[in-house]
Amino acid sequence: MALLRFQGFSGFGGSPRLLPSPLPSRPQRVREALFGTLPGRAIVVGLAVKLLVGLVDISTNDVPAFLRVVDSVAGLAIAAGALYFVFLLLVLAKRRLLWRVRRKLILSYIFIGFVPAILIGVFFLLCGLLLFYNFSSYLVQSRLEAIEDQGRLVAQSTAVEIQRASGRDTSGIIARRQENADRAFPGASVVIVPVNRPCAQTGVLPPDGVAAAPTSPPVTAGLWRHVEPPRALPPWIDCSGFSGLFAYSHATGAAPPSETPPSSTAVIGQSAGLSEPAEDTHMFVRAAAFPDSATPGYAVIVDLPVNDNVKQRLRSDTGVEVKSVSVVEIADRRDAKPIAGREGGDSAASRTASAQTTGPLNWVTFLEYRDWDTGKPGTLLVSTQLSIAEIYDRIASGHGLIGNRSFGQALLLVLLVVVGGLFLVIEGVALVVGLALAKSITGSVHELFRGTERVRQGDFTHKIAVKAHDQLGELAESFNSMTASIEDLLRQAAEKKRLEEELRIAREIQMSLLPQGPLHMRGLSVTALCVPAREVGGDYYDFFRIDDERLGVLIADVSGKGTSAALYMAELKGLVLSLSQIYTSPRELMITANRIITDNLDARSFITMTYAIVDLRARTLTYARAGHTPLMFLPGPGCEGSHRVQVLAPDGLVLGLKIDKGEMFERLLAEETMAVHPGDLYLLFTDGITEAMNADDDCFGEVRLGHLIEEHGHLPSDELRERVLREVQAFVGDAPQHDDITLVLLKIDEIAVGGATINAKDAELAEQTS
Repeated sequence: MALLRFQGFSGFGGSPRLLPSPLPSRPQRVREALFGTLPGRAIVVGLAVKLLVGLVDISTNDVPAFLRVVDSVAGLAIAAGALYFVFLLLVLAKRRLLWRVRRKLILSYIFIGFVPAILIGVFFLLCGLLLFYNFSSYLVQSRLEAIEDQGRLVAQSTAVEIQRASGRDTSGIIARRQENADRAFPGASVVIVPVNRPCAQTGVLPPDGVAAAPTSPPVTAGLWRHVEPPRALPPWIDCSGFSGLFAYSHATGAAPPSETPPSSTAVIGQSAGLSEPAEDTHMFVRAAAFPDSATPGYAVIVDLPVNDNVKQRLRSDTGVEVKSVSVVEIADRRDAKPIAGREGGDSAASRTASAQTTGPLNWVTFLEYRDWDTGKPGTLLVSTQLSIAEIYDRIASGHGLIGNRSFGQALLLVLLVVVGGLFLVIEGVALVVGLALAKSITGSVHELFRGTERVRQGDFTHKIAVKAHDQLGELAESFNSMTASIEDLLRQAAEKKRLEEELRIAREIQMSLLPQGPLHMRGLSVTALCVPAREVGGDYYDFFRIDDERLGVLIADVSGKGTSAALYMAELKGLVLSLSQIYTSPRELMITANRIITDNLDARSFITMTYAIVDLRARTLTYARAGHTPLMFLPGPGCEGSHRVQVLAPDGLVLGLKIDKGEMFERLLAEETMAVHPGDLYLLFTDGITEAMNADDDCFGEVRLGHLIEEHGHLPSDELRERVLREVQAFVGDAPQHDDITLVLLKIDEIAVGGATINAKDAELAEQTS
């Protein structure tokens, strides 16, 4: 990573720039990575430890146990450090390879276009293979079931023929039957075993009306090369007979490792191609049948081995070749055992060819076999190899021929050629078009990158050549237009900053027009608050001494916000201060102020105002209201009546309306006077408090404000003011402030001295003076 150094000032605006220092050489970077980082030091220390342990091992041939532990820890440290640096290399390679947008687009096209197409092809290929695999298993099972049916038929026909011959020439009968079966199933064997069990079935009896007598000992026909002929019928086979799949196995000698060919199919009991299985397992079909008698004395058992001839016929009929058979031991099927067989089954050449045959289309089929002695089921794993072409030929052989191909083969060939060719053509065209589009897009992006670099260096005259009338061309035109207007934007930003600074100064001036600090007047506690909604606002309050015993209190609200409202507010302040020295009546002051300010006020503006005079000598409060929000009055604790907030709202019209020459304003304006008592509380406020809205557009309201004053009116004026402000802010929450918030709290103190009321501190000073 390149180191950065400070290189003075450059570019427009005199902003400092960080220029890259010369890159270190490759040996320096390698040295820094190995010795300057924790993973690098872990690799170096781990290699040193392993070298030391290796030297100890060479010199002593006996490494102590603790050194082996240290060697293992060193190996883990080397592996962790190597993984860290491999991760860094991958991140660096990704950053360098994918820095250009063109490479990103090409990779995106590959992952969006080619990879899904390949995955879809692989998906359908796997689905087709799975379909053929399952179909091959079905073919194997169906063929074996057909052999079972044939074995049952041979056993039943043999039993019936012996029954009709009344037991005469039994050997000849089963010999003929065996010869007939051996033509279809070489190695077929027949045996007649004696039985002695009652059967509930009824049927045709021998000519003499009785069942044939049991034959003893068993009579056999055939070579019985696969297993020993059974001597008796197991009790689990009932009188209806049975036909099913059985297995037999015999031990085989281990061949030399060099002579044993590897097998492509994993068989249970096989040692990874180094030797043949310890047991060779084969399949055969066995069927048992009884004569049609209530007390049969014998049973006919027919064995049809599944040997090379049967497998070859299966291959020629279905295209599926059975390679090997093995027993699968499952938890609930471990008691079933194959019959102990003889040396035989498949020929040696067939076993060798099966072991040497390899191919990708190998499959396994699970078949159920029976234990001859107990009848318990077991599981055989049959390894097969299938040829899709041969299976498809068998499926499509029923259609008519077109030339030397069937209709299905011809249709499949046409679909493969047409669809495959279209797919390749479309993918090729998409690749060419994608590369062309990527080049077009990345070329425009590169031009934009160069343009932004020129702009970053302060060159606003650079223009991008528009080469295409598309969205990228419009983007280049927009960039050129942007660079042409950047200087105007910078100039506007400077102008905006200047205006914000002027508004800040105006706010400071406006706030300086409001009373500064608390009012110190015997018998009164006055506090106020003003929170403009913008930099400057239109709310105004003031309190000023008229003489030693009288105080004027004013609150006003100029319509609108911003600079114009602030200017009207300043004008109103000067006017009221002048008139307060002339008029002792709030009504007379407002009438004169309305007449003067109407000529100077904009036609779209007006002013609401409440003006009150507190006379401590006369213990009265005289007030008038010109369209402003009402006063709220909370009687002191010593007053008679309920301690509830009263709303004082005398009539009055707003100032500044150019309706007439002030006659209506003078006619509607009312003035009221009320006595004051110790503990009385008066609240003057603007509509910014009662009309404060939350996110649900609910207003704070006069009722909520009145309850707040009733509940906390006993608090000192400063605490009550902060309490009101917190309640309003909590009610509003995250909603923006819509209007200026202004309030004035006027509280009459409780200690009376000489006809006036003073606070406790002034009373203490008065006592000390006397």
